[in-house]
Amino acid sequence: MIQTLWPVPPDGCDCHLHIYDLDAYPLPQTSPVSPPRATWTDYLALRRELGITRCVIVQPMGYGFDNRCTLDALQAANGSARAVISMPGEATDETLASLASAGVVGVRFQMVPNSGNIMTWDDLPAAARRIAALDWNINLQLDGRTLPDYESLITQQPCRVVIDHVGKFLEPVTPQDPAFAALRRLLDTGRVWVKLSAMYETSRLGAPAYRDVGVLAEALVHHYPERCLWASNWPHPGQEQRPDDRGLLALLDDWCPSQTVRDQILVHNPAQLYGF
Repeated sequence: MIQTLWPVPPDGCDCHLHIYDLDAYPLPQTSPVSPPRATWTDYLALRRELGITRCVIVQPMGYGFDNRCTLDALQAANGSARAVISMPGEATDETLASLASAGVVGVRFQMVPNSGNIMTWDDLPAAARRIAALDWNINLQLDGRTLPDYESLITQQPCRVVIDHVGKFLEPVTPQDPAFAALRRLLDTGRVWVKLSAMYETSRLGAPAYRDVGVLAEALVHHYPERCLWASNWPHPGQEQRPDDRGLLALLDDWCPSQTVRDQILVHNPAQLYGF
């Protein structure tokens, strides 16, 4: 187990996790993954172990537009969490306002092929227009190699955008790659954030450093500390062998030049973006 060099600061935030309460909310047979049991109570144990006190619960694609499991966990968090949901197009303004009051802060767009996609690129502009007034963000997961194709569309949106998993380049690229340059230009706009998370999903070099993806995370921290977020991606759906959660947190020590930058990523950036 890797140990962190610096203590987790008060109000540290895990910006991406999923809850699967399979007893209360069984997954449909059409779900693209078979995740482990992962209730809010289970996650609290991890949160205490890591010293994290805040988090962002992200709607699993396996539940489709049924946000009940995510919203139940949000309520149980008693103000210590925010949530990102799947938003059906017929959701009323009254419904969205009620969700905002409960702590919902964004809408998930899963655009990686064959990953349980329920929204399309054509749906994104309309959703962005509706949520902009609520100060929500679009939580976007895509194959980062396609970022040059969608850079203009992302830049045009009236709300903020958060890109998952170090860009999630399904084949790791170098920091000099044109697709990584597109991610950097998006961060330059000041309206796009990126999560330092789930390196294990795309790394070819593997644990503990995931260096082929870690070099991208390190570049992002160096150039855009104010645009980076950290996340566990617990309970790591789709992974046969679950990674070491403490080790994933400790990777920040490799990437951050100081505790001040680490604290900015863990506390100040998510507080600003998610309204803690």
